[in-house]
Amino acid sequence: MRILILEDDPWIATDLQSILEAEGHEIIDSLGSLDEAYRHLDDEFDCALLDIDVIGGKSFGVAEALIERQIPFVFVSASKPSDLPQTLRQAAFVAKPFEERTLLKSVEHLTLNRLPC
Repeated sequence: MRILILEDDPWIATDLQSILEAEGHEIIDSLGSLDEAYRHLDDEFDCALLDIDVIGGKSFGVAEALIERQIPFVFVSASKPSDLPQTLRQAAFVAKPFEERTLLKSVEHLTLNRLPC
């Protein structure tokens, strides 16, 4: 799968990229801010990993744009699922600090179901 990462911590972004590439996924970009994310929404990718709190604010607008484009995503965040707006509470969520296995299962689930959340 071609994956877009939105994560403002470069260490975590590198860790996510390493884990996913080791499983054969292609990281098309690793972005740290909302501005960058909005500029790349029309790039070709199969799914996205979204931190919630990034440079420029919260990624909820990016998530909604992905839903409109029918691109699946997973929130990977230290926030709690209950912090999500009601409209995004059904989204896939991996809590930080994450376990590699949990992250990979979430991405695999997106691959199998190709659903936006």
